[in-house]
Amino acid sequence: MFRRLAGRDGLPEGFAGALDPDERVLGVATLQGGDRHLVATSVGLWLPTDDGARRLGWHMVSKATWKSGAFVLVEAVEAEEIDGAVLLTDRPPVRWRIAQPGRLPEVVRARVEGSIRSRHHRDLPGGGAWFVQRKIAGRDGMVLQVRPDPGTDLDAVRSVAGAVARTLAGLGPTAD
Repeated sequence: MFRRLAGRDGLPEGFAGALDPDERVLGVATLQGGDRHLVATSVGLWLPTDDGARRLGWHMVSKATWKSGAFVLVEAVEAEEIDGAVLLTDRPPVRWRIAQPGRLPEVVRARVEGSIRSRHHRDLPGGGAWFVQRKIAGRDGMVLQVRPDPGTDLDAVRSVAGAVARTLAGLGPTAD
């Protein structure tokens, strides 16, 4: 009964992660082979590792797709912080073959989309960048994430990202 009330109902047998006290299980997918799982919670997505599991916050999921029995995830990495803006780079996609998807595909989509408060693409020298304000589960406020397109001048990205972050913080105008 406690597991159900605490949101632990449905946690797979042998799960190696340590959920936060207020973290609830929302969906579980069983990987092919049956002994590893992807676990979606109110805080993030638990990914299997060689030595257990690690949680990826919803705000760090760049892309997740479900197609033909496979779940493909692109994870963002915080490359740099500029005046409160976080510049992101993407890791290579990781693909898992899923034996039983459960509710995982719809939970992941809802949580990733739900973390986004606003998004805007801005043209910059050499390409452009996405400016995305996201909510981080379990924290107050939002974070400004900036994902440059390939080939974009990073100095221009840094300049605009800093100006946008300062404006959002009420510290100055944005650069045009």
